[in-house]
Amino acid sequence: VATEEAEVERIEAIFQQATTNGVENLEHLTGAQARALEPELNAHAAILSPESGVFDSHGYMLALQGEIEDAGGSVVISAPFEGAAPLPGGGFSIRVGGEGAMSLTSRLLVTAPGLSSQDVAARIEGYPAADIPARHLGKGIYFRLTGPAPFNRLIYPPPIPGALGTHYRKDLGGQGVFGPDLAYVETEDYSVDPAKAEEFARYIRRFWPGVTVERLTPDYAGIRPKLHGPGEPQPDFQLHGAANHGMEGLMALFGIESPGLTSSLAIGEAVAESLTARV
Repeated sequence: VATEEAEVERIEAIFQQATTNGVENLEHLTGAQARALEPELNAHAAILSPESGVFDSHGYMLALQGEIEDAGGSVVISAPFEGAAPLPGGGFSIRVGGEGAMSLTSRLLVTAPGLSSQDVAARIEGYPAADIPARHLGKGIYFRLTGPAPFNRLIYPPPIPGALGTHYRKDLGGQGVFGPDLAYVETEDYSVDPAKAEEFARYIRRFWPGVTVERLTPDYAGIRPKLHGPGEPQPDFQLHGAANHGMEGLMALFGIESPGLTSSLAIGEAVAESLTARV
């Protein structure tokens, strides 16, 4: 949603990039057309993406677990990665901690531990330190809306530097949720400051003038494993294979922040294609 004329160019750039990336059925909307769909919306112009929505992330992960197990694989939790070393004939020896501590061998190794990506890469013997990108913690908090949800569709104002910015969604239970903002932090802190409700309300009023501070309640926080700091250009996800670190059979993923979950099947395909192409 462009809430004023000055934002039209920014959402048009999103339209062009989405079209290049193969997003289907995008439509340009005038402000009047957008308000006809969402009467409480403040919009000068908008882009409609009927293919976009929300989904049940836990159901999705359970479905993936079922497919892995049907194929003879296992999903193991409470098994921290303690380190790995390449084997002379190829593959890796992997040290697993926890109550069932063990060592195992694997022909291929893929690491995708989010906030721990840099630490895990450093625990792999022979992994070049120069190939491990710097980690920045980008905290984002959410506020939940009490009472009726104002919109049926996802509502996104233009992105802020380095992140999507505070947007609206109606969750699977029918409640409205706003977030996330972006604050760079030094430690993993998942608290939500209720005093930020006023700041959220000011931002939300750009596209929903009817919001009141009293209807916003603190919800939850997340921390994104960003590869850029404040004021730096935002890079894409980084999938480091042998061409990066020189270690055959290893794929190390860095900076898989939002929307890493909804991109996960495409990321998996890219990882599989890269590894099998070299086997």
